[in-house]
Amino acid sequence: MKMEQGIQLIDGNGKFNVDGLKDFMTATEFAQSGLSYAIVAIIGSQSSGKSTLMNQTFHTNFEEMDAYKGRGQTTKGIWIAKCSDIDPFTIAMDFEGTDSNIQRGEDDTAFEKQSTLFALAIADVVLINMWYKDIGLENAASRPLLKTVFQTPLEHLKADLLKDIEKIWAAVAEPETLCSAPLGEFFNVEITALPHYEFQEEKFKEQVAQLRQRFVHSIYPGGLVGDRQEVEPASGFPLRAEEIWKIIKDNRDLDLPAVKVY
Repeated sequence: MKMEQGIQLIDGNGKFNVDGLKDFMTATEFAQSGLSYAIVAIIGSQSSGKSTLMNQTFHTNFEEMDAYKGRGQTTKGIWIAKCSDIDPFTIAMDFEGTDSNIQRGEDDTAFEKQSTLFALAIADVVLINMWYKDIGLENAASRPLLKTVFQTPLEHLKADLLKDIEKIWAAVAEPETLCSAPLGEFFNVEITALPHYEFQEEKFKEQVAQLRQRFVHSIYPGGLVGDRQEVEPASGFPLRAEEIWKIIKDNRDLDLPAVKVY
C-alpha cells in the first residue's frame, strides 16, 4: 500500500472507512508517533487545485484533475495520506471540493458542510484554497477584474481578505459567553499567495518549497502549530476521527447553515 497516495477515509456517501484506516495506521506506523505528529487538511472549491497543492507541498500522490478532460470533480469524499520526509510525522487530508456536481438527494450541500466541520475538528492546520479573483467577491470575476487583481500589491489583498474574515467572524451567531471574543483567540490566520501553476510552474514550485518548510518542525515552540493544546496520542486517532464524524453526521445542531454557492 503506497501511503503517499493514501486511502479514502470517508466516501462520497459519508461512510467512514474503518478497515482502511486500520490498514493505514499499520502501514505507516502512525500510532508509534505518540504526541509528535501534525494533521493538515485542505478545503476549497471544486477544481481549484487543492490536490495539486497538497501533492507539491507534502509529496503525496492524491489524484489530480486532468486539464485535457476539462474542469470537473476529481476528489470524492475525504482522502488521507502520509506526508513524505517531514518531521514531525505529518498527515495530509484532501477534501472533496465545494460546489461539486454530485447529487445527494434533498440537501446537496450537507456533505460539504459536514466535511468542513470535520476538517476544523480533526486538523491542526486547515488550508483554504481560493483564487485571487474571488477575494471580496460573491460571484466569479471577469477577465478585466482578474487583471486588476493581479496588479494589486499582495499586502492590499491580504488586508482585504482579513477584513472579510473579520466581518464573517463578527456575523457568526456565537454563544453569549463568546460574543466579545476576538477571532485570534481561536484561530491563527495566515495568508500566502502562490503563482499560477499552469502559467508560472517554476515559480509556483519554488514558493511551494518555501511553504513546505513551514510544516517542518511545525509542532515545536515557535512552529506553525507550536501553541496547540490538548494533543491526544496518535494511537487514538482512528477512534477519535470516527467518533467526531459520527457526531457531526448525527447531530444537526452542529451542522453549518446552508449557503448559496455562486
